[in-house]
Amino acid sequence: MILAAKACQTTINEFNIEYVVIAGGGGGGGGGGGGGGYRANVGGENSGGGASAEATFLGALSTAYTVTVGAGGAGAANDTSYGSNGSNSVFATITSTGGGGGAQTQVGTNGQAGGSGGGGSWFHPAGTGGAGTTNQGYAGGNGTSVNISTNRQGGGGGGAGAVGGNGVPSVGAGAGGAGVSSSITGSSVGRGGGAGTYGDNGSSTGTDGGGNGQVAGVSPATAGATNTGGGGGGAISSANVAAGGSGVVILKYPDSLTATFSGGVTQSTTSSGGFKVSTITATSTTSETVSFS
Repeated sequence: MILAAKACQTTINEFNIEYVVIAGGGGGGGGGGGGGGYRANVGGENSGGGASAEATFLGALSTAYTVTVGAGGAGAANDTSYGSNGSNSVFATITSTGGGGGAQTQVGTNGQAGGSGGGGSWFHPAGTGGAGTTNQGYAGGNGTSVNISTNRQGGGGGGAGAVGGNGVPSVGAGAGGAGVSSSITGSSVGRGGGAGTYGDNGSSTGTDGGGNGQVAGVSPATAGATNTGGGGGGAISSANVAAGGSGVVILKYPDSLTATFSGGVTQSTTSSGGFKVSTITATSTTSETVSFS
């Protein structure tokens, strides 16, 4: 009888949580910013970097789990600085790495490593893309240049689902790498995409939340979309680069439970099909929590 009681208690107090945890995207520079690291355990869907869904997460009642939504990285502050990396997002033991910032705009340098890597610079001699993080995202694309003043094409930021595009001589800059799509909220949404950047023969676009590159003489780069972890668009000068988008934490759990969040959490919760889905869009500190009852 004692053994039976213990088994019953374990069943009552433990439950599955599906999650999508995306870090903030990297800021733009001479290459596009990389998408934020992407980790997910949703059945039948992919995690980042080509990985399958991660293992089942077994939650426990009345346990406080850390939750943090990473901010997007700032665009390059001047022509000899990099785009800033995005900040990490966290749920319990799951940490997604912030996206890599784009290379310097007026110096031929490489993109920054991150969840997905930032793109390499268009400036001669052009730089290579930064590395992504295993099972979270892909590398940024390489820049290319013929000489110091002509045919210069930046590399696109890497995405959670694909490598950033390389700059192509006489064609244009490399496009931002694709993100990963999830239907955890009920409809398919792509997130964690890399950003586009500047090219002498044509600027490039981002995807799945990644910003677009600067169109010289027309418009500056655009920022990564909020709560997608998209990278920030790159440009020909730091005056025209853009910031990465903030990340997001999404949790799905049985609708018989109630999630209680600490005061610094901004979130919304919906119910459908026997489950609740809490989408956490901002946290005011890195010490915020969620617990279930």
